[in-house]
Amino acid sequence: MRVKMTLSYDGSHFYGFQVQNSGVTTVANRLYAIFRSLGIDGAFEASGRTDRGVHATGQVVGIDIPPFWQKDLMKLREHINRKALPHIFIHKIEEVADDFHARYDAKRRTYRYIVSDREPSVFLTPYRLFTPPFDAAAIHEAITLFEGEHDFSLFARTGSDTVDFVRRIYRVRFYHHEGCYLFGFEANGYLRSQIRLMVSFLLKIGYGKVTKEDLKDQLLCKREVVREPVAPNGLYLTKIRY
Repeated sequence: MRVKMTLSYDGSHFYGFQVQNSGVTTVANRLYAIFRSLGIDGAFEASGRTDRGVHATGQVVGIDIPPFWQKDLMKLREHINRKALPHIFIHKIEEVADDFHARYDAKRRTYRYIVSDREPSVFLTPYRLFTPPFDAAAIHEAITLFEGEHDFSLFARTGSDTVDFVRRIYRVRFYHHEGCYLFGFEANGYLRSQIRLMVSFLLKIGYGKVTKEDLKDQLLCKREVVREPVAPNGLYLTKIRY
């Protein structure tokens, strides 16, 4: 039986998601260890790979499970969570088609980035970016420029082996909630560090260091204005649509 697992993890405790053989702990390394301890030996795929320090509240994993777990998915979830907590939590496990692929079947991916212009807290710095005050109205006006289909080659990490830089962003959001500002992006896919680079540019607009016209030029690939990503700690993978 093939199942789809939806999970959260605290990225501050892992060196990214994907498997590494260098002795460091990643989300995938930890999941494989847990699955093997429960008699689940097959490979799994995820909806996407997050970098070191990036969190998730809606990551999706697809995997085949052996017959002895197929009758009680709730029990399987309980056993996984006993071993995975406190840094990983499985929200639900559900049966899917045999050909389900967590990455290739995904239609839309939603990320959120959290910033705060309040006094920094040592207990919250792994989970949001603390910034100087900024002009929220200017950011709210500029963020809509990202909607639609664009060549995001100047919003990708340099040195990438990607050849297709075109992505479609279906929806953007910027709003204030419980003392924080949240950036939201829903797209068909993203380039490496794309969201962190977009947020960086928007914050520079909020600081008055660059303009909306500068953003238009970079989106049109006319010139590179800002290409320094914000830190990963404020970024969350929140939802995958299939």
